[in-house]
Amino acid sequence: MSFDPSDLDFERGLKNRREILGDAWVDRSLSRATNFTAEFQHLITRFAWNEIWGRPGLDKKTRRAMVLAITMALGRWEEFELHVRAALTGSEPDTRLTPDELKEVLIQTAIYAGVPAANTGFSHAQAILREIGPEIGYTLQAASPVDAFHPGNGQDRVTRAKPAQHYVLHKARDGAPHKTIVLSHALGCDLTMWDWLANRLAANYNVVSYDHRGHGSSDAPATLYTMEDLASDAASLVRELDCGPVIWLGLSMGGMVGQELAIRNPELVQTLIIANSTSAYPDTVREAWQQRIATVRSGGIEAIADAVMDRYFHDQFRADRAGVVAAYRRRLTSTDQDGYIGCCHAVGTVDTTSRLSTISAPTLVIAGTLDQGAPASMSQTIAEQIQGAKMVVLEGASHLAVVEQPKPFLKAVTEFLDTIN
Repeated sequence: MSFDPSDLDFERGLKNRREILGDAWVDRSLSRATNFTAEFQHLITRFAWNEIWGRPGLDKKTRRAMVLAITMALGRWEEFELHVRAALTGSEPDTRLTPDELKEVLIQTAIYAGVPAANTGFSHAQAILREIGPEIGYTLQAASPVDAFHPGNGQDRVTRAKPAQHYVLHKARDGAPHKTIVLSHALGCDLTMWDWLANRLAANYNVVSYDHRGHGSSDAPATLYTMEDLASDAASLVRELDCGPVIWLGLSMGGMVGQELAIRNPELVQTLIIANSTSAYPDTVREAWQQRIATVRSGGIEAIADAVMDRYFHDQFRADRAGVVAAYRRRLTSTDQDGYIGCCHAVGTVDTTSRLSTISAPTLVIAGTLDQGAPASMSQTIAEQIQGAKMVVLEGASHLAVVEQPKPFLKAVTEFLDTIN
C-alpha cells in the first residue's frame, strides 16, 4: 500500500475555513505565516476548522452565530470583525447571516454577556455595514427608538372608531408591499392566541390581529352584542387599515364574524378562512348559551372556566400541556365580564346559514376531529353553502385547533393561500 502524503485533517479544515472566511482572507493569512507561526496556523486549521467546524451536529450558520456571540462576550474585537464580515459576505449563501439576523445575535448576546459588550459589538458591526452595505444590498437609515417595537409581538395600535379596538400589526419581514391577513380570535381569548401563527405568516404577508370588543384591551360596552355589531367593528378596522380587501382568518367567534363581514361587506374581504366555527346553532344549544350568560351573571366567568377549557382542548392536550391550558384559563377569567356576556349573546344567536350562498370570496373551512364546541358537521354545512369552498379536517384538533395543532393548521392555511395567489 502506498503512503498518502496528504494531511487530510488539514485539507478538510482548510476547506471549511475557506467556506466560512472566504478565499481572500485565508490566502492572506497563510501567506503571512512564518517559521514562527506556521505550526500554529496548521494547528488551528486542523482543530478549529476541521474538528469543530467539520462536525455535522450543528449547521455552519448556527456556528457562525455562536462565534459572534462568544467573541463579543470576550471582547475579542479583531476576531469579531473578521466573523461579522465573513457572515455577511460569505461565499456559501446557506451559511451567511442577513443584517437582521446579525442584529438578533447581538441583541441576544446583550442579555447574556452585558450591554457594554453589545454597545461595542453594534458599533463595530455598524461600521462594517456602512462599508459593505452596498455590496450586500443593505442601507443604513436613520430610525427613531421612539418608533421601534418588538417585531415578534407586532406594533400596538387602536382604532379611531368606537368602540375602540386594540390591534397589532406585524409588517411583512422583507418590507415589501404585501396582502394583509386579519386574524380574529375565539370567545374568551385575545389577539395573543395568534402569536405563533402571525409570526410565521409575516414572512409573506402583513398580519393584523385584534381584540374583539369586550376582550383584551378593546372597549367593552355594557350591553348585549349581535354578530352584526362585531362585523361592523371588523369593517371599521379594515377600513382604517386602508389596505384594500383583506384575507380574513377567524376561529370560532372570529369565523362567525368573518362570515357576517363577507356577507355584509364583500368589498372588504378578498379571501375567507373559517376555522372551528358554525353558521348557526340548534335551539337546544342556543338555550345553553343563554344559560351560560345567566351563570356568568350570577357567579362570574370563574363559574364556567373549567367547562370552557374542556371544550377548548381535548383530554390528552390538557394532561400534556397543563401550563398552556392554565394560561388560557387565566385569559378567560380576566376577560371583562360585561364584554364576555355581550359576545356570548352574539355567538349564541349567530345565524348566517341561509345567506352563505352570497359569499363570493374564495373560502377555506377548517375543522377538528375532536372539536366538541363546533363539530366538523357544522363546518361541513358552511362549506356546502359557500360555492367552491374547500374544507380541511385536522386530526387530533379540538376547538382551539391553531393551539393544539399549529403546524398542520399553518400548512392548511398556507397551502390554500398558495392556490389562490
